[in-house]
Amino acid sequence: MPKNKKRNTSHRGGSGGGGSGAAAATAATAGGQHRNVQPFSDEDASIETMSHCSGYSDPSSFAEDGPEVLDEEGTQEDLEYKLKGFIDLTLDKSAKTRQAALEGIKNALASKMLYEFILERRMTLTDSIERCLKKGKGDEQRAAAALASVLCIQLGPGIESEEVLKTLGPILKKIICDGTASIQARQTCATCFGVCCFIATDDITELYSTLQCLENIFTKSYLKEKDTNVICSTPNTALHISSLLAWTLLLTICPINEVKKKLEVHFHKLPSLLSSDDVNMRIAAGESLALLFELARGMESYFSDQDFFYEDMESLTQMLRTLATDGNKHRAKVDKRKQRSVFRDILRAVEERDFPTETVKFGPERMYIDCWVKKHTYDTFKEILGSGMQYHLQSNEFLRNVFELGPPVMLDAAALKTMKISRFERHLYNSAAFKARTKARSKCRDKRADVGEFF
Repeated sequence: MPKNKKRNTSHRGGSGGGGSGAAAATAATAGGQHRNVQPFSDEDASIETMSHCSGYSDPSSFAEDGPEVLDEEGTQEDLEYKLKGFIDLTLDKSAKTRQAALEGIKNALASKMLYEFILERRMTLTDSIERCLKKGKGDEQRAAAALASVLCIQLGPGIESEEVLKTLGPILKKIICDGTASIQARQTCATCFGVCCFIATDDITELYSTLQCLENIFTKSYLKEKDTNVICSTPNTALHISSLLAWTLLLTICPINEVKKKLEVHFHKLPSLLSSDDVNMRIAAGESLALLFELARGMESYFSDQDFFYEDMESLTQMLRTLATDGNKHRAKVDKRKQRSVFRDILRAVEERDFPTETVKFGPERMYIDCWVKKHTYDTFKEILGSGMQYHLQSNEFLRNVFELGPPVMLDAAALKTMKISRFERHLYNSAAFKARTKARSKCRDKRADVGEFF
């Protein structure tokens, strides 16, 4: 039987579970009659049934084009109806279905502001995340923690996000410290814990407790033996990196006296991470050091009687200079190129107190990243929101307050339409650019061939 006939037969309820809850959910999403989404039975959790649910739970439908997809392919009501179905599927018996539902909700919230919708369902969403974190494993826990981060970003600071953190915080902390849990899950939970605390916490003791939890994780990578020059990466290195970056983010909102205490403890230990054989750890440690130097120098005005002074500045700058010009043959070219670029900026920050200003464009606006604190905050939220970062910078009041952008700029429908570019137009533009690059390369090769023949 041809493939299209098989697919149509399955969706109409032919052999292989036509009356199941999965078929009902898929039919409803496809635009058919609205039916109640029933939990899947064990029989429905087969590979065949999951293949029919994949379109319903495909996170790429939100991630690829962001909010433009909604304007082109559906209305706000369609989106909310689809999200209600995803929320129902977080109760499903199949772990894969629950994971796909969590990812679908996360990508929707990352690509469009849905504050009113999630405010009405905050407790339901929090309960679903809590259940998946407690009872799920690996990828499901990772998806639940990622959704919790975006949920707090949508809610912003306030009672609602505080309640989310109060419910999920102890569970996130338990997973982070659980040596038997998946490394990927612990890594995402560490990022989530830091971000949610950054947004929601209004209790200074809770902030210090979160800092200590993250600190206990990444300090396990510190160089412990004096006769060892290189820190070998372990399966936990990725977790230590995420914990370090989340810790650094929280340090930017700490009171000055607490920052001073942390600097005294970590300023002379953190450089040991620069000798790690993992390029991501070296970069995370270098950027954290640059941020710490920026915070320390910023405190000079508060402690006018004692200027900031780093004792091992000469050895530190030598180490940074080596990493900025690293030519070790045993390292991958991509890693070396990435490392050299980052450490050139870090070296300038440490030696000259200089930061290369970056410009971020979103809609008709521009944001200038002119310090390490701002860069680290931007990078953290961009990692969570992905392609939805630009949309949130335009519309999310919390993020606009963080980056001091003021209230959202109101644009009429005509202005929005002129700013957008359709998927087809993007395809034509990319095709033309590819042809131009190919033509330029061909000309360059022809010239080299002519020179070779001449000699």
